[in-house]
Amino acid sequence: MMSGARNYAIVTAAYLSFTLTDGALRMLVLLHFYQIGYTPFTLAFLFLLYEAAGIFANLGGGWLALRFGIPRMLAVGLTLQIFGLLMLSALDPAWGAALSVTWVVTAQGIAGVAKDLTKTASKSAIKASSQQDAGQLFKWVAWFTGSKNAMKGIGFFAGGALLQYAGFRPALWLMAAMLAISLVGVTFSLPRALGKAKSSKSFRELFAKTPAINLLAGARIFMFGSRDVWFVVGLPVFLYTNGWHYIEVAGFLAAWTIGYGGVQAMAPAVVARSKDGLSREVPAARIWGAVLTFIPVLIALLLAMPGVRHPDILVVVGLAVFGFAFAVISSLHSYLILAYAGSEKAAEDVGFYYAANAAGRLSGILLSGLLMQAGGLPLCLWGSAAMLAVCLGLTLLLPTDATARRVGNSSAMI
Repeated sequence: MMSGARNYAIVTAAYLSFTLTDGALRMLVLLHFYQIGYTPFTLAFLFLLYEAAGIFANLGGGWLALRFGIPRMLAVGLTLQIFGLLMLSALDPAWGAALSVTWVVTAQGIAGVAKDLTKTASKSAIKASSQQDAGQLFKWVAWFTGSKNAMKGIGFFAGGALLQYAGFRPALWLMAAMLAISLVGVTFSLPRALGKAKSSKSFRELFAKTPAINLLAGARIFMFGSRDVWFVVGLPVFLYTNGWHYIEVAGFLAAWTIGYGGVQAMAPAVVARSKDGLSREVPAARIWGAVLTFIPVLIALLLAMPGVRHPDILVVVGLAVFGFAFAVISSLHSYLILAYAGSEKAAEDVGFYYAANAAGRLSGILLSGLLMQAGGLPLCLWGSAAMLAVCLGLTLLLPTDATARRVGNSSAMI
């Protein structure tokens, strides 16, 4: 038990340090390049390879974690992030637009691979370290996910503050140095065999998941697309064009993400748990999904009303409510993937699931730039509602009994 808790603590600490730099990097890139004149669609394009690379990194990361062990995958992820930060810091303002965009997109692609290798390895480590108990697993997943998102929010704020007070390049160097310290800690603190198991022998086997995992992965695509369709480009540009300063935009995104992470960590107290780990949790995901679908519709309708004096305040309050519901259902989904996953190939199941997560973010980012440019934030919110409706439909199909779990999984695994 103590060794499991120790490994969990080490992995969580390493991932939190990584997440801080990931959040700061997103804010640095978004605000810096908007400041020098990039359009909303071009800003979205800067993140495309970041998310597209994550799809393949998650699929491959789960397979590699089984084959080579979770600690090695964590080290690879941290190393790639350091390289991506240093590459981005080498950007020369004198370069032409085409070369600059290519350089930034490539650096962001490396960061995307780094993030999803690190995420898949870290989430898999929770399954490998936890005891055979549904309550403990839910608590560990909720705390890990919540603290991760709270740290990402702190990263958003740190990115805006560093851009304003230190500058683009020094901020990147500082983050690379911090990650180097985490890399040393992971390399010498975790048992090398953690998470090792027999991996799949073919790509077909890698994709051959249970119906429950396939449905959950499909729901994840639309759930995270529904957030990023307004969060990545639409909301920051909307607030900036309504007179907010960089530090204020970054501060709100940070507060939203920190609050979102805090609610995720409290999800086990909000959701009634069952002994089998599914019979109450799945219906709860359906209820919260229905609530969440209604919120962007309401915000969009209120924005369309004549005489709205402070649309930015309306959006801030509405998205704070959205964040609460989104945090609960996101935490439930993060738990359910481990509840449905098998014991022997949990890393591959998690990697497949988070590949869907990356696909959702990719679609959300693309639509965020396109819809913001075509119809502003209200159109982004309608796009969010449409995605959430599909997510809810898939969630309604999720099974609630133990037979949904992968064959060979211990009945006590969740």
